[in-house]
Amino acid sequence: MNSRQVNALLKRTGFWLLITVILIYALFPFYYAVITSLKPSSELFRVDFWLTSLDFSNYAQILTERSFVRAIANSILVSVSVVFIALLLGITASYALGRVRFRGRSTVLLVILGVSMFPQVAVLSGLFEVIRALNLYNNPAGLILSYTIFTLPFTVWVLTTFMRQLPMELEEAAIMDGATPWVTITRVFLPLMWPAMATTGLLAFIAAWNEFLFALTFTLSDSQRTVPVAIALISGGSQHELPWGPIMAASVTVTVPLVVLVMIFQKRIVSGLTAGAVKG
Repeated sequence: MNSRQVNALLKRTGFWLLITVILIYALFPFYYAVITSLKPSSELFRVDFWLTSLDFSNYAQILTERSFVRAIANSILVSVSVVFIALLLGITASYALGRVRFRGRSTVLLVILGVSMFPQVAVLSGLFEVIRALNLYNNPAGLILSYTIFTLPFTVWVLTTFMRQLPMELEEAAIMDGATPWVTITRVFLPLMWPAMATTGLLAFIAAWNEFLFALTFTLSDSQRTVPVAIALISGGSQHELPWGPIMAASVTVTVPLVVLVMIFQKRIVSGLTAGAVKG
């Protein structure tokens, strides 16, 4: 084996070693949460890196709690509603910002980007007053409104970038056939925008599903809380002892659907995120 082959082997070995370290760093917390959730209460504080037995009592405990199941239903309702509204508004806004020329278009895009730069805690008090004035406190509609405000800027930016890359000839042909702007969006552009829509929709769903601060502030009763708040409020019989088994089981339960969605849409996510990166 000559020196060139040795160098190539070392580079390949180093590359895969780096990939292995990154995977362990990223996946180990979730892996440890899974094996912890499958332990009985008597073995929770024994450090094991491999499963020695399967115990589903923690999952049975959380899935039989009506408040936790209701929290999952609330999270599904809020997240799906946010995705639908964000995509509906994002598609129409991206058509106007990406295909229609008007004065101040760049300024509008900068304003939309500026809205997304504010941290949640900076607008929490003002948004709370808005939610209370609209009589949406302790109501899923209040969470839908607040989540949409923060997910819409990213949605508009990604869809606008993708919309600009679509051939102008498609729009011109639709106009020649007498198509209205709405028909052009729904019949011509929409079938071509599935990669970008999958990306923005999934990221909006994840953001709404995992959001904690607004959900904690704008909800009061167990019947209106979402999953992150429900997990945070899980408590044991003792004030100083947390039920780590049920907490881990609840965390795994609400994380697995997100992992499955990412695996299903991973190709569309990559193509949507790279939209506009290469211009031919």
